[in-house]
Amino acid sequence: MDVKRVKDYIYWLYYQYQLVTCSYVLEPWEQSMFHTITVTVLAMVVYTAYVFVPIHVRLALQFFSQIFGAQPESSV
Repeated sequence: MDVKRVKDYIYWLYYQYQLVTCSYVLEPWEQSMFHTITVTVLAMVVYTAYVFVPIHVRLALQFFSQIFGAQPESSV
């Protein structure tokens, strides 16, 4: 893939992000604060999903397997 096309595509995505969030109307220091908060919140959501979603999926599978009559695991 052409490096210039990738660079242009990343710039286009950033431009779309600015349009959707209306951050293009902010002053530079406001933009940096806004982007910092946005990245921080996104990182916390991804981390929380990575840590807690597999636990809840496993518990849900155990619950539904007991409801639908699967044999319980042996404790031996």
